[in-house]
Amino acid sequence: MEKWHLMTIVVLIGLTVRWTVSLNSYSGAGKPPMFGDYEAQRHWQEITFNLPVKQWYFNSSDNNLQYWGLDYPPLTAYHSLLCAYVAKFINPDWIELHSSRGYESQAHKLFMRTTVFIADLLIYIPAVVLYCCCLKEISTKKKIANALCILLYPGLILIDYGHFQYNSVSLGFALWGVLGVSCDWDLLGSLAFCLAINYKQMELYHSLPFFCFLLGKCFKKGLKGKGFKDKVANIWCSFSVFLKIKDILPHHIQIIISFCFTFLSLLPACIKLTLQPSPKGFRFTLVSCALSFFLFSFQVHEKSILLVSLPVCLVLSEIPFMSTWFLLVSTFSMLPLLLKDELLMPSVVTTMAFFIACAISFSIFEKTSEEELHLKSFSISLRKYLPCFTFLPRIIQYLFLISVITMVLLTLITVTLEPPQKLPDLFSVLICFVSCLNFLFFLVYFNIIIMWDFKNGRNQKKIN
Repeated sequence: MEKWHLMTIVVLIGLTVRWTVSLNSYSGAGKPPMFGDYEAQRHWQEITFNLPVKQWYFNSSDNNLQYWGLDYPPLTAYHSLLCAYVAKFINPDWIELHSSRGYESQAHKLFMRTTVFIADLLIYIPAVVLYCCCLKEISTKKKIANALCILLYPGLILIDYGHFQYNSVSLGFALWGVLGVSCDWDLLGSLAFCLAINYKQMELYHSLPFFCFLLGKCFKKGLKGKGFKDKVANIWCSFSVFLKIKDILPHHIQIIISFCFTFLSLLPACIKLTLQPSPKGFRFTLVSCALSFFLFSFQVHEKSILLVSLPVCLVLSEIPFMSTWFLLVSTFSMLPLLLKDELLMPSVVTTMAFFIACAISFSIFEKTSEEELHLKSFSISLRKYLPCFTFLPRIIQYLFLISVITMVLLTLITVTLEPPQKLPDLFSVLICFVSCLNFLFFLVYFNIIIMWDFKNGRNQKKIN
């Protein structure tokens, strides 16, 4: 009974932080003619309510696709339609065809924020709580701490409740899918992942590890866009600082290169999962595949890092030091977008709250041994050729310190100094480049864990 009392308090803390962030500005506030993602979501309600289904995705006099055309899968559209029915009941002006474009008022902001809050409360938060309660090999205290840290992850809160989106819906469905895999409920896993993919364009990383996991169990049992997008912390945008690939290579060549790099980077982890399926291996392969897609896909948005952050949250209790580090970097990588939406203060406060919660809950600075970092098997293999190589944890600690100092300095520079006139995007590019270097390091790290660590149930944690 005490466990549920504490878990209830954790959920209330998470909800309080979310609603507090929602009191701030949002994407495109008072910025005509396109406004921002807030208006996109409102406009989709307008379109789905006033037009027949067959016209939702096609250009017409009533549905100008150049003005926030609906470009997400059908489940998103039906979610917008559901919200539109409620909006119609409260104030029909909010979704009036054509005349409601750019509608902004405090009452409408309250309504829109509430729709995110309710969706989060119904789909994502229950999945987080149930996932943490189902974790094995950790104490009840750690399960509650894990739920608190996941619910305080600032990246998702700032995008959904600040910038304004419904990522918690698609990520919540994905988490229900992970629950299905972890609990051996394959039907639930399949259904939940289908819902996640049909709600939002979530690349292929959700379905690919899931397919490999099920395929391995069977054996055991008998792009869209115009090119590489600017100011995103993936390899193409970072590399474009030195060489403008999208300006020198044809469109189809860019796609081929992107496909090859993405496929090759995720192939080892998927093969390993197929040959040795396990729930633990599945979770880490989700991280690896998601990160591969983010780094090497043809075009991704800076918010796509949330698709990597969810599986990292799922391994927070297993590798708290590295997971906390990654989640800090993922939030930092979206700093230019958050500053554009005037969300500096909530970004700083939520990031500090998350870091403190993780540091206290998991004692992350005490979890940097080879075994705690899941690098013992790799280090033993390496010492066969380099007997003196015993300082890997110390290297990682130094890299963490350098990473955090760099992020803090870049944040301070960005908010206090004006960039040179000839280089107006200098600070944004530096943020993307630094974040990309961090993400490449994490891609190597997680693949090392996958390839070396999962052998016959090794490195099992004790209850503490």
